[in-house]
Amino acid sequence: MISKVKASVMDAAKIKRVIYRMGTEILERNRNLNNLVIIGIPTRGVSVAKRIAKVVKDMENVDIPVGIIDITRYRDDYSASATRATVSKSKIPFTIEKKDIILVDDVLFTGRTIRAAMEGLFDLGRPKSIQLLVLIDRGHRELPIRADYVGKVLPTSRRETVQVDLKEIDERDDVLITEPISLQRKR
Repeated sequence: MISKVKASVMDAAKIKRVIYRMGTEILERNRNLNNLVIIGIPTRGVSVAKRIAKVVKDMENVDIPVGIIDITRYRDDYSASATRATVSKSKIPFTIEKKDIILVDDVLFTGRTIRAAMEGLFDLGRPKSIQLLVLIDRGHRELPIRADYVGKVLPTSRRETVQVDLKEIDERDDVLITEPISLQRKR
């Protein structure tokens, strides 16, 4: 599908400021940093998670462990006919038992990705708490899920797409609102 850019919402400098602000909010809310872990949802949620961990390291000189949760088999749109023998891409080299988890994604939309991630986490153990951090909250929730830390609330239509580009993956930092272009001729 071909899309056109409707608006540039955040550039690299704005993303950097927002990540710093959310890192500060995490420090204000979480007193026991030794009990804190950060888990990112692939793909861009992992990059945001690592940036948040760096902010905490820079401010408090504490290394917060960062993990990756693969939600593929927990998605409610996962085809029953698809093979269930998928290799998990989760990389959580620490226990989550009784930990305070910051779950990180780039865009919060319907809430279904977050539900899948929480289900995956509970398969690994029983955390003390789960807090949600998202770079963009675009609304249109289908499940009762709300982020604890939000970089930017971005009201969108369902037709629009929020495109997050991060330099670790896309070689640039920006957030764009795009919309599909109809290729059909008007009669």
